[in-house]
Amino acid sequence: MTSPQLPHTVGAKALDWLSANRSRFRGREGDATGRELGEQLKPVGEFAVVGKVLFREGVAGSRQSEVVRELLDYLWREPLEGGGLLAHMQRREPLSPIPLELYVPFRELGYRHRDVEDCANSARRLASWRAMEMGPTRRLGLARVEERAGMEASLPVPEATARTWLGQTPEPWSAEYYVSYDVTHTVFHLTDWGERPEGLPARIADYLALWLPVWIDDWAGMEHWDLLGELLVVDACLPRPVLDPDIWQRYADAQRADGAMPVQHSLPDAGPDETFDIAFHPTLVAAFASVMATSRAMTALTGAAR
Repeated sequence: MTSPQLPHTVGAKALDWLSANRSRFRGREGDATGRELGEQLKPVGEFAVVGKVLFREGVAGSRQSEVVRELLDYLWREPLEGGGLLAHMQRREPLSPIPLELYVPFRELGYRHRDVEDCANSARRLASWRAMEMGPTRRLGLARVEERAGMEASLPVPEATARTWLGQTPEPWSAEYYVSYDVTHTVFHLTDWGERPEGLPARIADYLALWLPVWIDDWAGMEHWDLLGELLVVDACLPRPVLDPDIWQRYADAQRADGAMPVQHSLPDAGPDETFDIAFHPTLVAAFASVMATSRAMTALTGAAR
């Protein structure tokens, strides 16, 4: 069993680095297309997901909770323009799922902009909304976003799950780099980012229990900290975690003193803006993984004390 102190320290350092770099989260920049703007805003939506997880699990100290709330307020107020930018994106490209995907995590945290919801509901009445071509994991994610927003899923979740790589539980040797991120996100969508472990079908949980230790060992050996962090979250979503506790020490050792986490090996020497672009995602994943691991470790300790 992993001690709660180690992942908690990793998460606290990661949140401090994200907060210190808040001005590097980008919003509207020139006349970007909806897709370009969605890519620029992707970090904003991803942080909202982690913020939701942190508040839900209730394992952060008061200082970490305050840091997260202040950063969420800033991101909603500045890059997202109080939600107005998302409404602009939805009106400009009505069939784009990106504004709704970015909006729902903030909505779940109490930030609302009715125009985003109204525009999305109007677009969803069109057959084109269901006909949009996207990868299976992305389609599953959209179905779960719709349900979380109180809407009917445009594709039933069981059907969307069956179309994903993980939903077909194929030969594990094909879980290569690009597939591995689909594996982790399939788990995230099905469990609502760890909130509903029961959302993971038993046959998929059994498959992961068998192969996840192998994947974790492989990616740790390659020092791919970004993907390893996501796999640590997957482990925390399983009914019975399978992780070797020593992996967390290796993961923590990869984190830079200021809290930034490299994608792989170590961070290159670069300016603040370039470092943010490189380190944002793995550092955010580190915060996510730390919250989940801390919560599970504390639950295990509580159970052992009974």
